[in-house]
Amino acid sequence: MQRKKFIQVSAMGLIGLSSVSFADFQSPFDKKDLMGKGNPTLMGEGYKLRKKAHQAFLKMKSAALKQDIKIKVVSSYRDYEHQNRIWERKYERYTESGLSPIKAIRKIIEYSTIPGTSRHHWGTDLDIVDGSVKQPRNVLLEKHFHNGGAFTRFKTWMDHNASDFGFYLVYTNKKGRKGFKYEPWHYSYAPSSIPMLKEFKKLDIKTELQKTVLMGSSSFTSEFIQQYMNRNVLDINPKLL
Repeated sequence: MQRKKFIQVSAMGLIGLSSVSFADFQSPFDKKDLMGKGNPTLMGEGYKLRKKAHQAFLKMKSAALKQDIKIKVVSSYRDYEHQNRIWERKYERYTESGLSPIKAIRKIIEYSTIPGTSRHHWGTDLDIVDGSVKQPRNVLLEKHFHNGGAFTRFKTWMDHNASDFGFYLVYTNKKGRKGFKYEPWHYSYAPSSIPMLKEFKKLDIKTELQKTVLMGSSSFTSEFIQQYMNRNVLDINPKLL
């Protein structure tokens, strides 16, 4: 090949490679998607999930139904504003009961996330129970999922079968796990939530949280945020990391 032609071909190849590489390394999720401020395409009747999570959920639901277990969705996608309403309701309740702002926040994050950091923002996570049995007054209590509680059979079935459909319990009862308390009702669709968590970890969450105007946000010190990320966001089921 002539030198001039070789240089031209090589240059074109590098340009093509550069374009492909840039597209390949672009994240399919932007900050708004990850923090509940986007407008994702969601699917489902009475609940909202991203397409792949929805398809997998329907297959799991169908399989469970064959065992007379009717999977019922209590909560799925929540946008930023929805999560903020939960946050404000709990913050007001706890501070009005006499807790200091930081103690109120620590009480909230036993089970609820700071707006902008919830896995429910992603359209990959679900809070689910068995709708085929008589419903307890407050369905999302640990006691209902064990030792003969209303959802014991449901939990046993999920333990044996959920992973076949890509779903894993997020906040397990593993000894020594920190952060959010055990939630036997909260499942995540791993094939979608793992890459979303990977992208979420790249965000400057410290800056994002410190610049937000949330009830109690003046207590979001650098130390608090780092601890919250390590314990509440990342100390989860290893299958979801």
